[in-house]
Amino acid sequence: MTPVIALVGRPNVGKSTLFNQMTRSRDALVADFPGLTRDRKYGEGNYEGQRFIVIDTGGLTGDEVGLDAEMARQSMQAVEEADIVLFLVDGRAGLTAGDEMIADHLRRSGKQAHLVVNKTDGQDPDVAASDFYSLGFESVYLIAASHNRGIRSMLDELLPSPEDAEEEDRADKYPGIRIGVVGRPNVGKSTLVNRMLGEDRVVVYDMPGTTRDSVYIPYERQGKQYTLIDTAGVRRRKNVREVVEKFSIIKTLQAIDDAHVVILVIDAREGLVDQDLHLIGFVLDAGRSLVIAVNKWDGMDPDDRARVKEQVMRRLDFLDYADKHYISALHGSGVGVMYESVEACYESAMAKWPTNRLTAILQDAVAQHQPPMVHGRRIKLRYAHQGGSNPPVIVVHGNQTEALPGAYKRYLENTFRKVLDVTGSPIRFEFRSSENPFAGKVDRLTPRQKVKKDNDLKKGRRIRKTRQKSLKR
Repeated sequence: MTPVIALVGRPNVGKSTLFNQMTRSRDALVADFPGLTRDRKYGEGNYEGQRFIVIDTGGLTGDEVGLDAEMARQSMQAVEEADIVLFLVDGRAGLTAGDEMIADHLRRSGKQAHLVVNKTDGQDPDVAASDFYSLGFESVYLIAASHNRGIRSMLDELLPSPEDAEEEDRADKYPGIRIGVVGRPNVGKSTLVNRMLGEDRVVVYDMPGTTRDSVYIPYERQGKQYTLIDTAGVRRRKNVREVVEKFSIIKTLQAIDDAHVVILVIDAREGLVDQDLHLIGFVLDAGRSLVIAVNKWDGMDPDDRARVKEQVMRRLDFLDYADKHYISALHGSGVGVMYESVEACYESAMAKWPTNRLTAILQDAVAQHQPPMVHGRRIKLRYAHQGGSNPPVIVVHGNQTEALPGAYKRYLENTFRKVLDVTGSPIRFEFRSSENPFAGKVDRLTPRQKVKKDNDLKKGRRIRKTRQKSLKR
């Protein structure tokens, strides 16, 4: 499962700064709801191929009352959700009574926490950390979050290295296409799972939050193997009350990461809401193929159906490559055809393309629409090859690729998607530039030396011309 890292500590010790540094590879926040900054904020990071979830928490003082006590409870709940707890302290302020109280809370929680001394820039790190060794933590990391210093070495030690063997073990345990079913509470996820399975395997009850954990269900359909992942609903933060339901948020995010194809279930009666868009954002950040299922389509009058379709097409115009199905999970209408979309998504996500084909597509795209000029030189794209699957990664080599504008990158993505017939899956591009052997070299000749060099060149040209005339004679 994807590791979960919780950041706790007093206010203004740099938790949010560290959160931003760790999630830099993923700009979109997960579950970015009103009021969430006050308690917990979820984000996703990627370090050396290892993806992880980070939880930023409100500041603790150790003696909270009232609203601050609720914030403290939220922070300690993040500790319970996490696999790794980072306790941040301020290296400039030194050890405080609040730090000692928080350390005591962490010890009583039974979680293994790591001490992170922040703001060590501009001073001797060992001196900055000396006061905090009395807290008794086995592992201590010295960082400067604002300058992104010390974070990489810390993650090197804390995060497990991704291994192919883990994927193989997961494939043996959950064979075939792994389908994650996600959505807000009470949109019909469990009903859809039961309909896809053809039997009542998951409890269905008309009350939000019935499913409390992700359920992995291997099964076979028409000779093909699948694993359905039914997840707990992710609701707006202000409506999340029970401790067990807070755990479901992490389980849902991990299930998305574990799936090959994600079916996002939307309630047609309520229409597309911001929470649906947040979930879509996480699916896309995870690089998973996506199928949209607009549920509870039965019983709606034509005007309401037209309104919902218009809203879905307008707000999801950036997902024109993802199939959208209007279904009734309760009655089964439209559910069977979703398997065609799921299989097309899986084939696209796991496809392998030869280098010569990708290079030919690239050259055709460049011939039809050349890259722009940069500093008087044309950007050159020479060849392409595949760099990975699920999602497909296409690596393009050339010169000045770092200056390639976003519009041209989107043009390439659309071209490759159309020619390769990629359905439902995002395509990621990596652009690599060849090294210029003359880059960084500066002409250090003085003005007199430059004049002499020019004269020598002119003299050389005159000599060559004289020799050519002599040979003609």
